[in-house]
Amino acid sequence: MNMTRTAILLAGLTALFLAVGYMIGGESGMLIALLVAIATNAFAYWNSDKMVLRMYGAQPVDARSAPELWGLIEQLTHRAGLPMPKVYLIDTPQPNAFATGRNPENAAVAATTGLLRILNHQELAGVMAHELAHVKNRDTLIMTVTATLAGALSMLANFGLFFGGNRSENNSNGIANLLLIILAPIAAMLVQFAISRTREYGADRMGAEICGHPLWLASALQKLEAGAKRIANPAADQNPATAHLFIVNPLHARSITSLFSTHPSTEDRVRELRQQAARTGQTGPWG
Repeated sequence: MNMTRTAILLAGLTALFLAVGYMIGGESGMLIALLVAIATNAFAYWNSDKMVLRMYGAQPVDARSAPELWGLIEQLTHRAGLPMPKVYLIDTPQPNAFATGRNPENAAVAATTGLLRILNHQELAGVMAHELAHVKNRDTLIMTVTATLAGALSMLANFGLFFGGNRSENNSNGIANLLLIILAPIAAMLVQFAISRTREYGADRMGAEICGHPLWLASALQKLEAGAKRIANPAADQNPATAHLFIVNPLHARSITSLFSTHPSTEDRVRELRQQAARTGQTGPWG
């Protein structure tokens, strides 16, 4: 169901991109928009992981420099049937984590120093299992495509506003075209957020299966939510387009409405995980 919904949203985002291209330059504009979409996604496919890791100053670690984190991820990748990803550490006090990479063979997972500081071993296992679930589900690629399309659409819309769009003798058509160009980036952002929220629920469920204990992740999410609200992440605040990558929203200034949130509410996620734990007969604090 989640994959079907994601596919529908991606199709809608692509159609919106082509429609704006048509409004700006007719059929030739739509073709140019398509070529731009292909080019930007090709660039993101090969380079997005390196860009985001560099953006956050992530440093690679191994079994010698971070034995506990490395050993835990090694165990979880074995349980998930995945190749060992590259492991990175981000020096920031905000507790958070993300995964990136175009496929499981070229994946990377990153944890902040704040995450390692506040979580116990079981909670850390829940968080890293969640990130590996994103890798297994290829969410890292899906979210790269949606973020790239949304960004390219905003650029295209700005171009249309600057040059006036596809001129039409019919004034009502011209107004409709202008409205589409103005509203399309907002619609694209909402689609991007909807896909992100959908993929988070899926990663929670699979992450709980990988680590074997849904309540480990539920407990971690509550700690991370409290920590992210209290502790700023300046790099994320400077690059809000990457917020959807993290396990909890890293942005210090929160939106006043859940419509514009990149993540489902932590309360809803914890409730889903508790229900998953109940279905598997786990009633204690750690299952």
